[in-house]
Amino acid sequence: MGNILEINNLCKKYDNFELKDITFSLPKGMIMGFIGENGSGKTTTIKAILGIIKKYEGDIKIFGVDNKTNSEEFKEDIGVVLDDMFFPEILTPNDINNSFKSIFKNWDSKMFYDYLKEFSLLPNKQIKTFSKGMRKKLEIITSLSHKPKLLILDEPTSGLDPVARLEIINIFQKFIENADASILFSTHITTDLEHIADYITFIDNGHIILSKTKDELLEKYGIVKCTFEEFQKIDKKDYQKALKSKYEYKVLVSDKRKFKDKYNIKVIDKVTLDELMILMVKGED
Repeated sequence: MGNILEINNLCKKYDNFELKDITFSLPKGMIMGFIGENGSGKTTTIKAILGIIKKYEGDIKIFGVDNKTNSEEFKEDIGVVLDDMFFPEILTPNDINNSFKSIFKNWDSKMFYDYLKEFSLLPNKQIKTFSKGMRKKLEIITSLSHKPKLLILDEPTSGLDPVARLEIINIFQKFIENADASILFSTHITTDLEHIADYITFIDNGHIILSKTKDELLEKYGIVKCTFEEFQKIDKKDYQKALKSKYEYKVLVSDKRKFKDKYNIKVIDKVTLDELMILMVKGED
């Protein structure tokens, strides 16, 4: 299958923040959810991937090509939607089509206008008349209409209502079904990834905490709820993190079956990506 994106030991240091040994890979034809709190390093990592940040240590390869070569050839095959991305408000979708078909060799005007029709975006209306959700949809369908092989998304659904978020998620699902391509989907809204992600990579404070298939995380990981006395009997090596509340402990375990057999626990709750993120960030070793 091969990897579309490979990052090895990426490091970038600022005065008040540091990326430390970021390493993960995105296989061809897969969607990776890149999760973490705001300020955890998601956007910095993405900007390094895109070459916006040029001075860093480590290696980034896209389609097998070293990112530091600044190859225009592979950049043609990358679609991008950034959280702070925007089109000038005086433009119309018609203007965007006319501009982008001269920029991208693979620009597909029919695809672009089909998307506009599907999402009720009028081609002759200025962007300043669009709602936030409509603008975000326009950014996304623009990124798809030059038929990229890698789609990089930085908080594409942030601030949108649930209906708009669902519509945008459906766009990504259709894209991955009909193209031999991959998506790196950075978000702190983990519920957007529950149904579409194949892999989850979790970054916290500039460190990669874990990078696994979503199925492994949701099937093998679990949460044990117990009293203080019960928690005292659990060996530290048998759990990942523990979070104390007023009445109980929530204990994150990485192998439900093994833990259940060892401690004769009858009930271990399934873990959601939200709970996983909270426990990994707020819990104690």
